[in-house]
Formats: sequence, C-alpha cells, structure tokens
Amino acid sequence: MAQTANPQAEVRRLYEAAEGELSRAAEKAVDTEGFAGLLGLMTGNIVAVGRITTETFDLALRNLRLAGRRDIVRLATQLNRTEDKLERVLAELEELREELNSKPASTRRRGTTSNGKS
Repeated sequence: MAQTANPQAEVRRLYEAAEGELSRAAEKAVDTEGFAGLLGLMTGNIVAVGRITTETFDLALRNLRLAGRRDIVRLATQLNRTEDKLERVLAELEELREELNSKPASTRRRGTTSNGKS
C-alpha cells in the first residue's frame, strides 16, 4: 500500500507545481498593458457584433413585414400619447360635469334632447 500512495503523492505534487506555474504565467500575462488593450478591443468588438446582430434581425423582421423592436417602441409611444390625450379629455369632461352640477337648477337649459338640440 505504501507503493501506491507514493505515486499518488508524486502526481499530486506535480499537479500542484504545474498549477502554480500556470497561475504565475497567467498573472504575468494579465498584468501587462497589452492585455488590457486587447481586452478593450475585444469588448468593443463584442458590442459591435451585438449591435450588428440586432440591426440584422430588425431588418429581417422588417423584410418579413413583421413588427420589429423599433416599430413596437414607436407604437407604444403613440399609444402613450393617445392615452394621455384621452385622460386630459376625461378630466375636462369631469370638470364640465362638476361645473354643470354646481349651477343652480333655474339657470340650466330645459327641454334638451339627448343630441343637445332643443
């Protein structure tokens, strides 16, 4: 049993030595300005590829006559504007109703039909 433990201990020692060497070499490579520049370039390229992919996908959707992200954002903006306008009209209508209800009954028009004509 002592003979099998020895080769295992030797393999472990060699593995740890190789791991230490690799760690020191990696730290030495990462510590340079060239690595930082390379990392910056890679990041820029990844962002550019992502943008190209998104634009290509939007173009493909547009060519298929399907709504793309820009179309949906534009429609959402228009919908929000329309909802805001509708809310303002509703608020104005409520104010007019309150104004109408606050007037004395004698000053209100009588004999109007549902279409507003006498």
